[in-house]
Amino acid sequence: MKKRGLFLLLAVVLILLVSCQRVPQGQQPLETAAALKLVQSGTQGVEILTLANYPPALVYDQNELVTIVEVKNKGNHDLTQQDCFVQITGFDPNIIRGGFNIPRSCAENVNILEGKNVYNVEGSSNQLEFRAPTVNLPSGVFEYNPVLNFVTCYNYHTTASPSVCVDPLFYQVTSQQKTCLPHNVGTGGGQGAPVGISYVGVNMVGSKAIFELNVVNYGTGRVLSPYAGIQNCGEASVSYTDLDKVGYKVQLSGGSLIDCKPRDGFVRLVNNQGKIVCQFSIPGASAYETPLLVDLDYSYIQSYQKPVKIIKTPE
Repeated sequence: MKKRGLFLLLAVVLILLVSCQRVPQGQQPLETAAALKLVQSGTQGVEILTLANYPPALVYDQNELVTIVEVKNKGNHDLTQQDCFVQITGFDPNIIRGGFNIPRSCAENVNILEGKNVYNVEGSSNQLEFRAPTVNLPSGVFEYNPVLNFVTCYNYHTTASPSVCVDPLFYQVTSQQKTCLPHNVGTGGGQGAPVGISYVGVNMVGSKAIFELNVVNYGTGRVLSPYAGIQNCGEASVSYTDLDKVGYKVQLSGGSLIDCKPRDGFVRLVNNQGKIVCQFSIPGASAYETPLLVDLDYSYIQSYQKPVKIIKTPE
């Protein structure tokens, strides 16, 4: 009996130990910090792909053509229904009919296509169905091989806040009296968007801080002005003045803005890079770390191709 009682006691202890191990633990600060780091980094924005067999590789004319596009917001900026559109081009609308080329909102039926956040570090997704009720080949044509071009155009926003050291008495006080020394700051890895700040040069001239910010297009698409029309950009002509143009604002906590160049508030990218130079007046007499707040506004266009073969229906 004693042995049986001891066995039962051990069994109870083991069950309690297993149960304790299965109790979900509260989120630790390190986990939250890691999630926040994932949200604030990365170089992706909106990405699309077509579901398997939608569209099919081979279609008989006289049949319906259905394409399902999955849209993923992999950056950290939320998109409303007017902020993102997908349009299919690259085909003859007299053959593939029924409004197959009409632009569709990325946030259709969901109102807001959320970007990644600390509760969802992958971002959200949505599916769009493009349907051509009939596909008709002209008389005497037995095969048609268009390459469907899925064009995505969207408005996006990048926020960067690299920490910089400013020192109004840089040449007058010894380093032992300072908590930091002004130095250049690398910000590689992106800020959760296809356009970001890769580098901040920091220089002190008396009580004036000069920052050189390198703006980079990390993605595979093309940057457009934030004022460019995006709803029909797959078929509309894009003006040269809208290409590679990024709106910006730069602020420094505790510093007074003297000047930023380019002065019109837009930086134009050349070979996917551009430079902003800002000067701030720094009050006080001690060195300190402070965030440099950078906001970038722009639109973005990219495309994804998929070939389709349309053949004459046997009679």
